[in-house]
Amino acid sequence: MSLSVLFWNCSDFLDREPSFYSSTGFYKSEAAVHKGVTGVYSILNANMNYNLPTHIVLDHWTPLAAERMENNTIGAGGALTPDHNMVKDYWSQYYRIIARANAVIRGAEPFLEHLKNDGKAFTYLAEARVLRAYSYYMLVAAYGDIPLFTAPVEVSQYTDERKDKVEVLNFILQELEEAAKELDWIAKERGRVDKAVALGLRARAALLGGSLDYGGKGKEYFKIAAESAKEVIGNRKLAQNFDDLFNLTGQAKADVRNEILFELMYTDQGNVKFHMAGFGQVSRNYGQTGRHPLQLLVDTYECIDGKRIDESPLYNPKEPNKNRDPRLTSTIWFHKDVVEGNTTGTDKGRIKFVLELYNPKTKFYNFDTGQWELRNNADINSAAAWTSFANAGVGYMWKKFSNETEEAIGKQTCNLPILRYAEVLLSYAEAKIELNELDESVYDAINQVRNRSGMPNVSADRIGNQEKMRQLVRRERKVELILEGLHFVDMRRWKIGEIANDSPSYGYPLATKKDAEGNLLEGGYQDATPDMVPTFKKSPLHDLNDIANYDAYKEKLKVRDANRFWKPAFELLPIPQWERDNNKKLSQNEGY
Repeated sequence: MSLSVLFWNCSDFLDREPSFYSSTGFYKSEAAVHKGVTGVYSILNANMNYNLPTHIVLDHWTPLAAERMENNTIGAGGALTPDHNMVKDYWSQYYRIIARANAVIRGAEPFLEHLKNDGKAFTYLAEARVLRAYSYYMLVAAYGDIPLFTAPVEVSQYTDERKDKVEVLNFILQELEEAAKELDWIAKERGRVDKAVALGLRARAALLGGSLDYGGKGKEYFKIAAESAKEVIGNRKLAQNFDDLFNLTGQAKADVRNEILFELMYTDQGNVKFHMAGFGQVSRNYGQTGRHPLQLLVDTYECIDGKRIDESPLYNPKEPNKNRDPRLTSTIWFHKDVVEGNTTGTDKGRIKFVLELYNPKTKFYNFDTGQWELRNNADINSAAAWTSFANAGVGYMWKKFSNETEEAIGKQTCNLPILRYAEVLLSYAEAKIELNELDESVYDAINQVRNRSGMPNVSADRIGNQEKMRQLVRRERKVELILEGLHFVDMRRWKIGEIANDSPSYGYPLATKKDAEGNLLEGGYQDATPDMVPTFKKSPLHDLNDIANYDAYKEKLKVRDANRFWKPAFELLPIPQWERDNNKKLSQNEGY
């Protein structure tokens, strides 16, 4: 978004009011500040694609997931250019939030002495600072050096140059530290940020600086990450059930409220606000498939014995979803799974069917008769079947945010987490591991996350071994937090873009014989052989980051993104060309 239209190109309350009220003394009461900060929250839900918030999109710009178009994954192919609409939208969204936050914060400055004694005014101002810092984190993580504004933008600033990423990161860390002092541990009003959010985001941001050694002070940033996360640990708790975190029914539970620190709020009451996360990733039989999990993600999940699939005797290529980390089948639907959903949010909208990867017909449950019936399988036989999990995908379908039976899949109002307590635990563990400060607190943090889903404790061979612990915490971040927008940055923090994006996306075993109607006669999973297990040891870096290689049997597998490639420029997104056209002093990231 052009900096010259940061104020008037927004919608709702603050588009009409910030510059006027900030100059006429509007923000001099608790009620006014509350109203202004609510306006900042109102645009966090900005959509990048079909009523889909930004952070849900981001992991599809990595090799763990993909959008429907072949070779079109942003960050690993020819789609990434300064003119790409999503690159521009990403930039615009977060500068919009910053503009609104700046208007309230600066507008209240003349009245701070009065506001000190006016209810929760200082709490609301601290919330605005957290939202502004979060937005700057999203920008610096994606673009590197960026313009930094801490007050409403004056005309003379439309030609400001980018600030060094170290300066921006230090601003973020300071803002979050100071804002945390004004916030309660748990916000009284659901959806608003609190002390746990401020400190959890501070840990997230410091990990970025530590991993990329910003300013040559990586160790200092890792210390900040560990200290910030440690403050949160014990003040919040994990939900009892992993599945409850991602659907409407589960999110009504108190323990889920405790784990989800920061979330995008939706509602089917009053001023209805809904999203289409599930609709855009489920079967063509009741949705519009547009995003897919990929094989590299599926093969990251351990077996229930705590071993990777190339190391565990429990792994069977014929049944790859059996004997696996339960988070796998909580996150992804497989061939032959029974899928339940709802198209209208009523009894008439209920749907239940067998997910079929190969055949043009599959079984559907008739709720009126109580019988299963063989019907057309839209994932194989429909005008849009090319977009399905079997065609555009590699044989897997997102269950996370889709396992919803109570409300319409096309108008979901379950909230979408931005920050969970599980991430805080893993951020603490990662920071301590990078500092080589391996102690019981590190193992306990990881065990809490693993044990919640029924996985065993950190294995004995990892205790005291920095490299093995580094591998484990990276694995946990993938399987616990996928589809929550974090791997987009993690891939860059760990510097694995090149090795993770240097090959096509492989998937399900190909069928070898079909009849004239396309029905499977033989092949596919039933003919998978014991040797169809990927290797993770193409190099020590592949092994460390659980990046599977399928070369030994790739001819037997579904393939997409055959021309996937990576170049160093993809470590950052390009500065939007439209922004540079408006501000000639904005330099471009190298390689664009």
